[in-house]
Amino acid sequence: MLHVLYLVHDLCDPAVGRRVSMLQAGGARVTLAGFRRRETVPGFDGIVPIDLGVTENRAFGQRLLAVAKAALTLGTKLKSIDRPDIVIGRNLEMLALANRARAMFGADIPIVYECLDIHRLLLGPGGVARSMRGAERFFGRNAALLLTSSPAFVRDYFEAYGQSHAPVLLLQNKMLQLSGADAAFHPTPSPPEGEPWRIGWFGALRCTKSLKLLAEFTRAMDGRFEVVLRGRPAHVEFDDFDGFVGSEPHMRFEGAYRNPQDLPAIYGEVHFSWAIDFFEEGMNSNWLLPNRLYEGCRFGAVPLAMKGTETARFLAERRIGLLLDEPRADRLTALLAVISPQEFEAMREAIAAQDNHTWVCGLAECRGLVERLGHIAGGGYRDVLVEVAA
Repeated sequence: MLHVLYLVHDLCDPAVGRRVSMLQAGGARVTLAGFRRRETVPGFDGIVPIDLGVTENRAFGQRLLAVAKAALTLGTKLKSIDRPDIVIGRNLEMLALANRARAMFGADIPIVYECLDIHRLLLGPGGVARSMRGAERFFGRNAALLLTSSPAFVRDYFEAYGQSHAPVLLLQNKMLQLSGADAAFHPTPSPPEGEPWRIGWFGALRCTKSLKLLAEFTRAMDGRFEVVLRGRPAHVEFDDFDGFVGSEPHMRFEGAYRNPQDLPAIYGEVHFSWAIDFFEEGMNSNWLLPNRLYEGCRFGAVPLAMKGTETARFLAERRIGLLLDEPRADRLTALLAVISPQEFEAMREAIAAQDNHTWVCGLAECRGLVERLGHIAGGGYRDVLVEVAA
């Protein structure tokens, strides 16, 4: 059985749990170690994670110190585990620790660099960005595989900046479905006369520009549209998230939700899914393919994306969803206010006509991932772009 040492930047990130489940379902044994952003770490199936300490959002200096400290104590933290067959470092700081682990266990252990976001500190012509990219190239020199979630990350960053020459494995942020049985869901119908259309913005809530745009739009529409927010607000990114949302007559925050258990219900009560992000506008926000894109489409919500982004390209290729041409409330009004119930149902039917594997990653993909990692651990891999979750 392939033994994977998985080093992660945040044990509390729900996506970490999904990746662990994917590796386990594919037949791997996983040792999990990482930092945490909260005091309580969620449970993992049969795994007690190795705690490397606490890090904080946006506190880059603090994170650097935490990584440096972890590098000094990693030998003690990992002394009781078996020698892994492969090490996966999720994000740049964990790639650095993956190199440290490799030196401890043996230089022949391959490293996989899992990069699902391109941090703004890595971009631009400034000295900090150049230094960060230099560090990434240095720590990534031993990577046998680059695992990422969007073709734009490869095209517009890793190739454009010359950051990696490792083979690429594209794993989109699809829903993980291991049971083989489709989850039942009942999408909400078009609203009757006098009732509002609902836009759902779910997941990591971190974009002030989106919040203000949606507030201006719903006020202008005077009750014809409302916005439902759910998930984990990044409070450090907002002046006063709770106060702002609480003061808006057509917005409501419904708190956290369980993923994937609650997805059919929460997407089933909205008509549209907000798949727009301006958090790192022109950079990471343009390149990513977010979880909410796959989740919303899987459960019948029509996605809203920004033109010129990778999400827009994804939707345009499949002729589904709606594309906003400018980030202005009047342009959003022009896009949505004229939609009839018949047009909406046609858009929903176009999404339903897509192959379910467009949105869902199943057991075969999990096995394919572990098989690919096994080939690398055995020393055989090809220098090609492979899409496991196609």
